[in-house]
This record gives sequence, structure tokens and C-alpha cells, in this order.
Amino acid sequence: QVQLLESGGGLVQAGGSLRLSCAASGRTFNTYVMGWFRQAPGKEREFVATIRWSGGSTYYADSVKGRFTISRDNAKNTVYLQMNSLKPEDTAVYYCAADRGYTGSNYWQYDYWGQGTQVTVCS
Repeated sequence: QVQLLESGGGLVQAGGSLRLSCAASGRTFNTYVMGWFRQAPGKEREFVATIRWSGGSTYYADSVKGRFTISRDNAKNTVYLQMNSLKPEDTAVYYCAADRGYTGSNYWQYDYWGQGTQVTVCS
């Protein structure tokens, strides 16, 4: 079992940057696929980015490609989401997720979730 705790959200102006962190419990962190998702009010949860076990394979939603970077430090049991050139439409609660086998973008197939961290981008 994995427990996830996000941090790093906040209020930022458009064009600014934030870095989200997700600290995971568990000694087998490096065997999990990690993902970031977000959910805006009244909208369905949507995929942002995933990173595989070794950190060598990453995958991004088109809406964030070139602006966001996902990375992981297995020694620290932490996954990061560096967000640059933020836009008001990036405003959402951002969630960290983990799964042993699934490597895709469907949020309902991830087994473990954090509580979320709010990101608000003002214009």
C-alpha cells in the first residue's frame, strides 16, 4: 500500500511557475507508476502527466506539454511536477496518483491517490 501527500500548491500570476511535490510512503515506491491529475470545479478529473518506475519514460497531456515537467526521486520517495508558463486554465486541484501496473492516462485505473493541492492562476 502507498500513501501520498501533495504539497506546493498556491496562488500565482499567469506566466509564473510552481513546483508540486508528492511524498509517498512505502518501501516499494520505485515499483510504482506515478501520475499527476487535476480537477477544476464542475469538470471531470483530467490527466496531466505520468512517469514510469525508472523515471526514464514520461508522458504528458497536450495541454501541458512543453510547460510542465514530471520527475521523480526514488531515493526520496518523491515525485515532482514543475509547472512553468502557467495559465488561468491551469487552475485546479492537483492530485498525485500511483499504480503498480497501469501506465496510461485514465484516472479511474490508478489505485492510490493523495488528498490534492490547490493551484490557482490569476490573470
